[in-house]
Amino acid sequence: MARTWRELFVTGEDGASTFAEAEPEERRRGFFTRLGDNRAKSRQALGAELQSTVFQTLDDEAWERLEETLIYADVGAPTTASIVQRLETEAGSGELTGGEALTGRLQELLADAARTGEDKIDLRHNQTVILMVGVNGTGKTTTIGKIAWHLQRELGLSVILGAADTFRAAAVEQLVAWGERAGCEVVRAAEGADPGAVAYDAVEAARSRGHDVAIIDTAGRLHTQHHLMEELAKVRRVVDRQLPGAPHETLLTIDATTGQNGLRQALLFKDAVDVTGIVLTKLDGTAKGGIALAIAQELGVPVKLIGIGEALEDLRPFDPDDFARALLEP
Repeated sequence: MARTWRELFVTGEDGASTFAEAEPEERRRGFFTRLGDNRAKSRQALGAELQSTVFQTLDDEAWERLEETLIYADVGAPTTASIVQRLETEAGSGELTGGEALTGRLQELLADAARTGEDKIDLRHNQTVILMVGVNGTGKTTTIGKIAWHLQRELGLSVILGAADTFRAAAVEQLVAWGERAGCEVVRAAEGADPGAVAYDAVEAARSRGHDVAIIDTAGRLHTQHHLMEELAKVRRVVDRQLPGAPHETLLTIDATTGQNGLRQALLFKDAVDVTGIVLTKLDGTAKGGIALAIAQELGVPVKLIGIGEALEDLRPFDPDDFARALLEP
């Protein structure tokens, strides 16, 4: 699984590539330490509940409490049932003894549940097109800006942005501001313009001007609005006609604080635009980060990036092992 930016993106370059110096281990670990700290401050971390109640006496009531705790954390009923059954079987056979061993095994099972599909983003195309989707307020446009910044500044790639969310003027202005910060050109149109036309222009500009990556923002009205899904499907078709095989990556941003509603969003978006990866944002605002596991298990779509704040370093590649550890630390 991808652990750093240079592991997340596949470029086909060798060790003498344009990647920046390898990210310091302490910076990467610092991110997940802060993630654990944020969750602990909420006084709802799973680890506290597990150590104080669940693993003290391994009876039927204890396993029921464990199920309740995981479901409360939005791990999801099917995933929870599978994990608890596995843990109960191993404990019953004598493979696991003591709370520490059980907690460690639970951490392994949670990490395994978060692994699914291809967790990398392939940039080995003449022009790679990344389509960003998600409802308003999930951090979609901010995420685009941060990805563009990392691609430009750390990987040395040329990036162009397409402001295809033409229904919300603030989205266009926000993307333009991020484009300036990251040093990226932004293709935009008048408010209310056809999103498909903007996406077409962005891909054409990427091809004609030799940009490595085009990232296209899209409208973020509520996923329950059928016409939005039709519009997104249209944008995808336009991009594919312009550059066969594109978009090469479709990332869906989900606000972790929405819990199971985020899973329902993912189901609808996946049907409309073939989502290939999830960006789970606002993990600093919830103790229910288990939604990452529910998405991976119930949709088969990998979480590729997670965010815990507004700063550039607050978005990074998803690491299941570190995430499970942060999820369980009291």
